Amino acid sequence: MRIYNTLSKKIDEFKPINPPSVGMYSCGMTVYDYAHIGHGRKYVMDDCLRRALSYLGYKVKHVENVTDVGHLSSDEDSGEDKLEKGAEKSGMDVWQTAEFFTKDFYESMDKLNILRPDIIARATDHIKEQVELVERLIKNGFAYDTPEAVYFDVSKDPHYTEFSGQKLEDKETGARSEVNVGEHKKNPADFVLWFKRVGHFKDHIMHWPSPWGDGFPGWHIECSAMSMKYLGETFDIHTGGIDHIPVHHTNEIAQSFGATGKPLANFWVHSEFLMVDDSKMSKSIGNAYRITDIEERGFSPLSLRYFYLGAHYRTKLNFTWQALEGASNAYNKLARAVRELPDGGKPDLAYLAEFKNALENDLNTPEALALLWQLLKDDLLASTKKATLLEFDKVLGFGLADLKKEEIPEDIKKLAKMREDARKNKNFEESDKLRKEIEDAGYEIKDTISGQKIIKI
Repeated sequence: MRIYNTLSKKIDEFKPINPPSVGMYSCGMTVYDYAHIGHGRKYVMDDCLRRALSYLGYKVKHVENVTDVGHLSSDEDSGEDKLEKGAEKSGMDVWQTAEFFTKDFYESMDKLNILRPDIIARATDHIKEQVELVERLIKNGFAYDTPEAVYFDVSKDPHYTEFSGQKLEDKETGARSEVNVGEHKKNPADFVLWFKRVGHFKDHIMHWPSPWGDGFPGWHIECSAMSMKYLGETFDIHTGGIDHIPVHHTNEIAQSFGATGKPLANFWVHSEFLMVDDSKMSKSIGNAYRITDIEERGFSPLSLRYFYLGAHYRTKLNFTWQALEGASNAYNKLARAVRELPDGGKPDLAYLAEFKNALENDLNTPEALALLWQLLKDDLLASTKKATLLEFDKVLGFGLADLKKEEIPEDIKKLAKMREDARKNKNFEESDKLRKEIEDAGYEIKDTISGQKIIKI
């Protein structure tokens, strides 16, 4: 498999450390608010990557974190803790807030048919590992203690800006503009590993003892500590959104290398943004749609999954309701076809080879979808088509194997019989009227050599 690696800035041949095993870590949600459809895109693409690797014969161990402490309102070290802000808004305490939004997140991802990670790692369950990692960084000379926090010293890492491609001066300019830059920082771009419960954070609700005083971990240290615990000091794939590149993942890479002298992950895979009506999603303008918003408009979340897969994961994707309607029509057409196709066939090997090529070509899901429609139009046995589609779906994840034939209601069957009688009596006006009534009820009549066929639209 060849996939774009943010680390090398090119498409590389994927070679796992210990084949056929693959260690994969995904940056998960900060659980202070509801997940939106932008999050959905990123996690569907992670899911497709995981499914593709499994389909290609690898044994994937997938770890995903839950950030339930330490992520401030800026991705840098400034502002309020997002969990405390979320608790204030929700009227729950911080622990209840984290539990509520974690549950909502995974239930939303379930609706998109995203496989649950093998390990879901909560930051608050891994304080010990984070403290130990900070201790290693201090011992190795990459971190220093101050009255307000323990900081990572970016000047000790000559490769600090290579991953993001930013100049250190640019990062320092951004750091100087922060409202809560620690006065004891050695360098403006140094970042927090452990916040102390003093000053701005003296009343911070979530806190634990540490060698440097009562406090709580920074956002970045949690991912290094938890990924290394479950996957080793160097593992195969780390995923995230492109917004993670300049700060969070840059800092993960630096602190992990500072602690171990090894790269954290060999492949870094990033998904592009989802836009809404050509704008960035924002709660303030009301376009940060949730899965429930999709359902309330009458769309299946699996239609949204189809919409995501219609664009390559490294390209921006623009969401509109019209575009979702198009994806919904395509998904419903696919589901109807699968319901009607008979079981008992064997997959077509030529199509499977082409599908495998699409996956190995930097996870090219648009190409895979095009192949799916080409297959349906092909002059193959119907049972062969179905068997091949179900193989495709092991990666595409539309749940096609679980689809059951639609039970046609008795009143629709009765209307169809009346229409058939009208046609036999050449009463075409009445036949057309009954067809329209059937369609308005959500069903379609097809006239075939073997008689009428009723299909749910």
